[in-house]
Amino acid sequence: MVLALTVCGIVVALVVMGLFLFGLRRRLIQRSGGTFDCSLRWAVTEKPDANGKGWSYGVARYNGDRIEWYRVFSYAFRPRRTLERAQIEVAGRRLPEGEEELALLSDAVVLACTHRGTRLELAMSEDALTGFLAWLEAAPPGQRVNVA
Repeated sequence: MVLALTVCGIVVALVVMGLFLFGLRRRLIQRSGGTFDCSLRWAVTEKPDANGKGWSYGVARYNGDRIEWYRVFSYAFRPRRTLERAQIEVAGRRLPEGEEELALLSDAVVLACTHRGTRLELAMSEDALTGFLAWLEAAPPGQRVNVA
């Protein structure tokens, strides 16, 4: 009985510690400011599937001329993807279709882009989209910007 209680206590302590580290990571990412909720679908085909597969929920952070994208459900302190402003080309925007509505946040708008020749889609709120497009257009003089 004592062994079972000890094992249960250790498991509960590990779960609490894991949740604490999970929350601490999120706070450290958001500490420097300029963050927004942003789902990402990488390496999209020409005709994206509307079944909601391939989306990863994350947090994006502005960092100079880059956007650093972190998975929400991860313990990694390094960004999973880094998008350079000069390499992002916006192809269009749309509302989520089909089962995508279930995979994304309720007020999300899907932005189709290419980054270094790779097709990707970003899903974010209208407010975050406005900020993202303004950040793209605010490129330094002489830098090419393609915003649809």
